[in-house]
Amino acid sequence: MATLKALKIRIGSVASSEKITGAMKMISSAKVHKNERALKQLLPFKNQIKSIMGHILESGDNFNSPLTQDREVHNVGVVVFGSDDGLCGAYNMNIFKRLLQEIAALRERYGKDVKITVFPIGKKIAAACRRLEKLSVDTQTFPGIDSKMEGETVNDFTHRLREMFLNGTLDLVEVVYMQFHSISRQVLTIDPLFPVSTTTLFEGAEAQDKGEENKLYLFEPDPNSIFNEVLPMFVLSTMQEITIENRASEQAARVMAMQAANDNAKKLQEELQLEFNKLRQQGITTELLDILGGQVER
Repeated sequence: MATLKALKIRIGSVASSEKITGAMKMISSAKVHKNERALKQLLPFKNQIKSIMGHILESGDNFNSPLTQDREVHNVGVVVFGSDDGLCGAYNMNIFKRLLQEIAALRERYGKDVKITVFPIGKKIAAACRRLEKLSVDTQTFPGIDSKMEGETVNDFTHRLREMFLNGTLDLVEVVYMQFHSISRQVLTIDPLFPVSTTTLFEGAEAQDKGEENKLYLFEPDPNSIFNEVLPMFVLSTMQEITIENRASEQAARVMAMQAANDNAKKLQEELQLEFNKLRQQGITTELLDILGGQVER
């Protein structure tokens, strides 16, 4: 009887866990859709910037911006996006493993003496990055900068990175993050942030203006001045998009983790229920045999 009682308690506990994971899955799904809407709202702004860049680049002028200038790399900054909360499976661990690979690739590309500074975004990934001290990699965090930061905070963080690039503290800035495609698919991605790749600008502009008729534009002031005004906006919109994609990917990973936990809870509940039924049947059979045995003795 004690075993039956213990099994009944375990079945109830597993059933409660199933309800909790189901509720968490629904919450995370709602957050995924919220971030998808945010990405759609950001898209017109970024497309407009790409369109402006396309018209400027088509003017044929020589453009010069400190944000696009390549220089010898001695100091590299790597911004790595993770999560502040857990219960999202191997999300942070997969990102950390990719970060380790990129650190090795950077040292192979620029030499073992290159100084690498990692900027972790999210408490969980920041905790993992503490191990980088053994690899002689510096880790730097800023107050108020986390995976849940909104627009103005993202802009402030991007401005800090830009200033560090312009004053020579960093010669190269990369971003490691999980690019969101769908709830079931997120892709680990590494994008350069500074210096801004002119190839990326041309490709983005061509993709945006594809199919449009060639038009003659008059620029006031000169195209290079406009280029230097629009380029920081392009960088900000890129960072905004990366931040939202990271949040969507985190919630998508949590949806999949909660789904797996829910499935495991159901399977365990079925197994426990079967074991409970077997023990109860054994108990009933034993009692019937005792009764029949007593009647025979009489």
